[in-house]
Amino acid sequence: MEPNVSIAAMAAQLFVRDDQVVLDNGLLKLTLTTPEGLITGIQYNGLDNLLELNNPDLNGGFWDLNWSEAGSSGTRGSFDKINGTEFRVIVENEEQIEVSFKRTWDPSFEGKHAPLTIDKRFIMLRGSSGFYSYAIYEHTEDMDAFILNETRIAFMLSIQKFHYMAMADDRQRNLPLPEDRLPPRGRQLAYPEAVLLVDPVEPEFKGEVDDKYQYSCENKDNKVHGFICTEPPVGFWQITPSNEFRTGGPLKQDLTSHVNPTTLAMFVSAHYGGEDLVIKFGKGEPWKKVFGPVFIYLNSVSHERDSILLWDDAKEQMKKEVQNWPYSFPASEDFPRSDERGSIRGRLFAQDRYISNENIPAKGAYVGVAPPGATGSFQTENKGYQFWANADDDGYFSIINIRPGVYNIYAWVPGFIGDYRYEKAIVITAGYAVNLGDLVYIPPRDGPTLWEIGIPDRSAAEFFVPDPNPMYINKLYINRPADRFRQYGLWERYADLYPDKDLEYTVGIDDYSKDWFYAQVTRKVGENAYQGTTWQIKFELDSVDQSGKYTLRIALASANVSILEVRINNPEANPPEFSSGLIGKDNAIARHGIHGLYWLFHVDVESSLLVQGLNTIYLTQAQNESALHGIMYDYIRLEGPPPINLPKL
Repeated sequence: MEPNVSIAAMAAQLFVRDDQVVLDNGLLKLTLTTPEGLITGIQYNGLDNLLELNNPDLNGGFWDLNWSEAGSSGTRGSFDKINGTEFRVIVENEEQIEVSFKRTWDPSFEGKHAPLTIDKRFIMLRGSSGFYSYAIYEHTEDMDAFILNETRIAFMLSIQKFHYMAMADDRQRNLPLPEDRLPPRGRQLAYPEAVLLVDPVEPEFKGEVDDKYQYSCENKDNKVHGFICTEPPVGFWQITPSNEFRTGGPLKQDLTSHVNPTTLAMFVSAHYGGEDLVIKFGKGEPWKKVFGPVFIYLNSVSHERDSILLWDDAKEQMKKEVQNWPYSFPASEDFPRSDERGSIRGRLFAQDRYISNENIPAKGAYVGVAPPGATGSFQTENKGYQFWANADDDGYFSIINIRPGVYNIYAWVPGFIGDYRYEKAIVITAGYAVNLGDLVYIPPRDGPTLWEIGIPDRSAAEFFVPDPNPMYINKLYINRPADRFRQYGLWERYADLYPDKDLEYTVGIDDYSKDWFYAQVTRKVGENAYQGTTWQIKFELDSVDQSGKYTLRIALASANVSILEVRINNPEANPPEFSSGLIGKDNAIARHGIHGLYWLFHVDVESSLLVQGLNTIYLTQAQNESALHGIMYDYIRLEGPPPINLPKL
């Protein structure tokens, strides 16, 4: 899928007209309005335009954001398509074109636009089958307080041409048409994004659910996605070579490509995190951030029968873009090149004397640098940059290409609860490598494990995920156990499986992969009426140490407007032994996620509450206003009192 040599050798050219500019390198033509910087045309491989311009609302390609006045609640406010007011040519030569569409904040914009100065950039290189885009957002001392809920690049592709979506080797399919989502062809389900296709144009989609959240992806895996056109066979791909400018860390989930056909590059959003992930600016708070560059890659093959090869080629191009990060060609001094960045390396161990007398190499640990904050704060951090790597089997890690600045080091280790944070802030300077040596994470523990439920991996994937209601399926995920959680409406299956009483789990007898429902949700008891649910964990104790303290560890993979209450051997205890208070707004259950934000609670259990023989822990999710209150557990462990002669390291 290499371009024609003679075409690839053509110089990059820029054509400036009264109301538009065209970037042309012989492989493609990119047309933007001036001074707004809206993409109205992408011409490639005989197709006059890959974009849709006839939608009733959003068309072409554009940067946008959603913002709210300071003090607002929730995660939705005013939509702001970012129209530039000043056009500039930044670079123009045979090898590269870079253009700018800038909107400088002006008090006359108050109430109409977010108080930011935004400089959108587009780059085309000689011989490159695509183009790059990035933007510099800045909030200065003369700007009001406000909330940035979301920002992204969006591409609305030709409805006639692009029907096949691909975002992973095992997550790709033909998608229905936009009109299939509208009445009477489609019927909205529990929320607007989820639609049952009752009379689609193409009968193959009848009876399926379409929901853009079924194609969400974790940041760490969200590197390439897009669409394939078969006549002629052309691919349109959005490639994100780095996560440094995304919010929320490597496990943050977000949208990719979906019906319309739409392809997104998400930079800031509350998806799977809630209000904790919106960016709140104070009046006059200085802030600047570069989002991107991302690469829009176009490819083609000669024969329709080879169309699927376009996905394989896009993956290979993604690897090249990752290898070339950070790019050397963006002209903005706000984007540091490789020699203007630093790095860190080290080795991480986990220390748990109840597992091993030796420090345990932190195999597969997620190790990252992010702006200074509390332990675990990276998952809601949203103003700065983050850089992550996975430790190898021996716990060694290396994080390269870090922007200069002050950071904390954060980590978490699969198989262990809790979060690690290095006790000192780290200063990263250009061209300098920091060797941290050996680091040791001591996860929370007070005593030996009496029993445990689940796997401490920040996910509920190991628990029982039911088959969907046959009325509400996405065919892509049928007979796919690992992706079953992506089906619509699984929360409603709880009442089907437990029609008369709530879940009861007996330690040592039951199997959490079969007997522990993946989410503790409400039970529907009437029209728009719900009740909280109480799950029971039954376990035997041969004896109770009356002089010692027991500890219950509860790690949650998600919480959505929930209250978790814990009672020991008395379901009516008031107050309960523990209450989380109202927690979480990640909405991961409704949005087909198997996790949202991570929570960890420690419950001291007085020995007087326990008995020799059969004991019961009651876990109540007390909120009951809707079907979508709920929590997903990651891991639960009961620890006994520590032995007197615990060996020391």
